[in-house]
Amino acid sequence: MTDDWIELKSGALTAAINPLGAELSSLTDREGRELMTDADPRWWTGRAPLLFPIVGRLAGDSYELDHRTYEMAQHGFARRRKFALVERTSGSLVLELAADDETRAIYPFDFRLTASFRLSDARLDITITVANEGDRAMPFSFGFHPAFAWPLPFGSPADRHHILFDEDEAADIRRTATGTGLIAATTEASPVAGRKLVPDAAMFERDALIWDRLNSRGLLWGVAGEPNIRLEFPDTPWLGLWQKPGARYLCIEPWAGMADPIGFSGEIWHKPGIMRLAPAARRAFRLGIALTS
Repeated sequence: MTDDWIELKSGALTAAINPLGAELSSLTDREGRELMTDADPRWWTGRAPLLFPIVGRLAGDSYELDHRTYEMAQHGFARRRKFALVERTSGSLVLELAADDETRAIYPFDFRLTASFRLSDARLDITITVANEGDRAMPFSFGFHPAFAWPLPFGSPADRHHILFDEDEAADIRRTATGTGLIAATTEASPVAGRKLVPDAAMFERDALIWDRLNSRGLLWGVAGEPNIRLEFPDTPWLGLWQKPGARYLCIEPWAGMADPIGFSGEIWHKPGIMRLAPAARRAFRLGIALTS
């Protein structure tokens, strides 16, 4: 853990949050076993970035608004900005990011992004609230991007791990088009057998798996008979799974938004997954992470 990270503790878990990006950077059990990525720089140094005000990549890394072009990198800028400390207790934390001249140059809206963390026993609840403090409607998307250990630190090898969705997931999935980061026009058959997905590194050789017709709002990650990670994401209708093939993590990413589709052009308002937030309005996105026995 670095000196900048802020720790929350319960009897069962310790969470560490980095104010840079308000990123959940470590989650350990009572024995100190790490449940998240080791962030090995050979693969990926991210841990659990917050994706705002876009999810995924824009065509040409830019978008159109009011007949102007604005540049924006993949997943937006929140993950690279330092959040201010608003409130802290032994088991809770509130951090905030507000619009400034730097953000307005690429996203001309007066937003406030509030990241609340609450740890209770073996459960961490994260709520991200997007507020429009300006005088006009604001377009945005939002996504979570947590990377969990694969394998988890409970003794079983990686090839015994699986995801168990709350509901059957028979609908086709989407991929990004090779080399673009943009959503391909075609779909492919779901790799889920009923509710169960057994991932392997080969699945990710063509980048992420994307569910845009997701039935579930919760899932389990782990091995039968061992502690599992339970995720609940009631406010995000889409899901991405991703790793660099062969790395020691699996990103399980609940999204409200996604990358531009191949061939998309036009104003950002017409981009799939863009939400419209009225002046003075707020919208919250919740993620529950629990260690089950």
